[in-house]
Amino acid sequence: MFSASWRAASAAILVVQCCAAGAAEPTSAAGAAGTITAHAQTVTVQYRAYGRVQPIAVLPLTAGQAGVVTGLRVVPGSPVTAGEILATLTGPEIQSLLVSRKGELRSAATGLASARRALAVERDKLAAHLTTRVAVGAAESALAAATAAFQTARAQLGDAQAKSTLRAPSAGRVLALDAADGERVAAGQTILTLQTGGHLWLTASFYGADAASIRLGMSGVFQPATDGAPVPVKVAAVGATIGPDGGQEVGLVSGDAGAWLNGEWGAVTIDGGKRPMIPVPTEALILDQARWWVLVHTPQGDRPQPVVPGPTRGWQTFIEGGLRPGQQIVVRNAYLEYHRGISARYTPPEY
Repeated sequence: MFSASWRAASAAILVVQCCAAGAAEPTSAAGAAGTITAHAQTVTVQYRAYGRVQPIAVLPLTAGQAGVVTGLRVVPGSPVTAGEILATLTGPEIQSLLVSRKGELRSAATGLASARRALAVERDKLAAHLTTRVAVGAAESALAAATAAFQTARAQLGDAQAKSTLRAPSAGRVLALDAADGERVAAGQTILTLQTGGHLWLTASFYGADAASIRLGMSGVFQPATDGAPVPVKVAAVGATIGPDGGQEVGLVSGDAGAWLNGEWGAVTIDGGKRPMIPVPTEALILDQARWWVLVHTPQGDRPQPVVPGPTRGWQTFIEGGLRPGQQIVVRNAYLEYHRGISARYTPPEY
């Protein structure tokens, strides 16, 4: 009786083993079908990022003398023309300086007139043989000194008047106001900041392999977020350091100075040219220890191979380096296959 039961149990175990063996074959076939053959394609490489239009440089206008700001009527965003008076400075310091400079100019003008009359007298005497050429030469030297003193006094008065008037040195727009109408300012204090016309560029941050591939002179397109017309751009500067967020700043310029506005946002696309690459499904890529890998199927088994990913298109990633045409790439469950056996190497922490 025991023997019959043992034989029945053995038969049941054998049936289960046969069923398990039969189920293993479709899994093996699926694994073989889960590979693709690498083929090279010519790809137009493009690098994309978001960019912002901003001034290359700004121009602060400062107070040349301590005083009170009056007549300031501009606001941030106001357009200004070259030579336009933006504000004036008043107060005892400015008035005292202007009075002093005007007095010096009047004195210099009187001295110049006297020197001219003295030279004319000496020349008349020389014509009548009543003086010498040495005396005439001395009068000419005195006239030259008086002329220089007059020109200096006039320039100093012009400088004082310029310090009392704040003018736009070139056309542009007001970016910021640092003082209000009626406010007292010190000498050298910034009153407002201008963005001069035509000094705008586009800055964008690129990351990872894209940042390392961008070079000076590359061309591209800026598409404003306001659905404006696309603007052709060219790479004019590449940042020498990586930013805190891991991005590298790139500066781009356009031949059309009026094509964009300060502060405008949009998408930047830089053309990296055409080159052969191998497309693989993105699910075939494995990130391990800050490097990208794929599993290459060989007669000896699947082995990991480092690769350099490039641009993506849909569900595919183009490989820039590390693969050869004709290699078999594992796609299905590649990540799990790569990390198979990790549990055997795992050491639980001690508590």
